[in-house]
Amino acid sequence: MELEIYNAFVKAGVPEAEAKAAVESINKEIDKRYSLHAGQLATKSDLADAKVEIIKWTVGSMFAAVGLFAAIVKLLQ
Repeated sequence: MELEIYNAFVKAGVPEAEAKAAVESINKEIDKRYSLHAGQLATKSDLADAKVEIIKWTVGSMFAAVGLFAAIVKLLQ
């Protein structure tokens, strides 16, 4: 992407030194924005842990629902 932006600036008539400085500035801004939001991004490990938690709670809820249903049926008999 850097090279494409640089080439676009040069083709537009921007001197090479200024085009290089502009591309570096764009990269710095992208890095700064990424670092601001990096804590909010999920990693593969985060997603795997969340998946395990969801499965654990789902299975536990299913057992609880079956147990509750069995208790209700026994009380109604």
